[in-house]
Amino acid sequence: MTDDQVLTVAQMQAAEQAIFDAGTSIETLMDIAGSGAADWIRRVAAGRSVTVLCGPGNNGGDGYVIARRLGEAGNKVEVVAPMAPATDAARNAASLFKGRVRTSGGAVDGDVLVDCLFGSGLTRALSGEHALLLRDLAERHSYRVAVDLPSGVESNTGAMLNERLPEYDLTLALGAWKFAHWRLPARAMMGARRLVPIGVENVDGAVRLVGRPNLSAPALDSHKYRRGLCAVVAGAMPGAARLACEAAMRGGAGYVQLAGKSDSADASIRPDLVVRSEPIEVMLNDSRISAVLVGPGLGRDDAARARLRQVLARGLPIVVDADGLMLLEPGMTSEGQEVVLTPHDGELETLCKSFAVIADGRMARAQVLAKASGAVVVAKGPDTVIAAPDGRTCLLPPASSWLSVAGSGDVLAGIAASRLANGCEAFVAACEAVWLHSAAARHCQPPFTASDLAHAVSRAYASAL
Repeated sequence: MTDDQVLTVAQMQAAEQAIFDAGTSIETLMDIAGSGAADWIRRVAAGRSVTVLCGPGNNGGDGYVIARRLGEAGNKVEVVAPMAPATDAARNAASLFKGRVRTSGGAVDGDVLVDCLFGSGLTRALSGEHALLLRDLAERHSYRVAVDLPSGVESNTGAMLNERLPEYDLTLALGAWKFAHWRLPARAMMGARRLVPIGVENVDGAVRLVGRPNLSAPALDSHKYRRGLCAVVAGAMPGAARLACEAAMRGGAGYVQLAGKSDSADASIRPDLVVRSEPIEVMLNDSRISAVLVGPGLGRDDAARARLRQVLARGLPIVVDADGLMLLEPGMTSEGQEVVLTPHDGELETLCKSFAVIADGRMARAQVLAKASGAVVVAKGPDTVIAAPDGRTCLLPPASSWLSVAGSGDVLAGIAASRLANGCEAFVAACEAVWLHSAAARHCQPPFTASDLAHAVSRAYASAL
């Protein structure tokens, strides 16, 4: 697939060069990109007048193609170009557009604004003149479309290079997604996002978007142990572990057990959740256990640290979350062990200190930490990153902001452990877990609790069958 890859500016330039090397001219590629964008704009414009703001580079050239195609489709269209085209391809595109071109936007009054001023590759702020022109035109148009990226956004980071940039109703990514399409703060201003294909091939090592997993029903001869026995280790605060169990029981594993002492009369213990009260080293000797979750409610004292060491020493596929992350140190896991770490930003910072990781930003930290620790890292946040030790990296498309509730991370950890128990390798288990976690939120009535979220995992799972 190529519609799930997220490219840096350098990767995108190399991908376009590969298209040119295969025999496609830059003018032809510009026509493909502009025509594809024009199809989207024509539909959303629905006959309304369109103003296309064109810059001097090839993003502006795309704008001239868009304007020409819209005019051919019958839309009233004008071009505002504060600077003349500065590339051969842009000049060629401008020469083919026979409509009105204004150098100032002061007299323009339309319905739909198409921003082709500057696209990906911009690294410095718009000039005061250009920023003012963009804001002024945006205020006088009721619907706004950004082509490739909104002007004033840094492609690789999603940083806003100017203050008070306009918000858009639609952003049309040309050829491939860029990081700014999925990272804050830029993604919040882009409205709906759509991809316009131009023939970009798969790029080796590209970051990918997490997509819907291809789940299936158990085999006809399956039984609870074949589907996977998931053990969840309780600690000082058993509520978090129980919440993780609720999610794990709905995440695909055939059997979930809670390792920890419990009052048999406790009404909060589900009848279908087995609680094992023997010493942890005895329980973990059960050869039927497929995966373990440790950390939620574990505590952070010496007893908790010893418990963590005991669990990790077993060498089973494991998810480490919450308190376990704060206690984790280099050397605790075994080489080749399937390990998933699920830190939020504070826990990620602690892990980076423990593993001597120096990197800036959630994605870079996750990638370097994964390599240093040998574990898959799920760096949780408003733009979640999943990084594997071998360099594979995925981004989760925006999830519901209602997930920012206590216990949400315990639910995610439970799902991840369930997917590990079901037989997935660590990176796949992590990607499936974050997708199911996000999908479960869509099945909840907001505002929801973590318990509501855990119960919705079944519906999320069913939606991926």
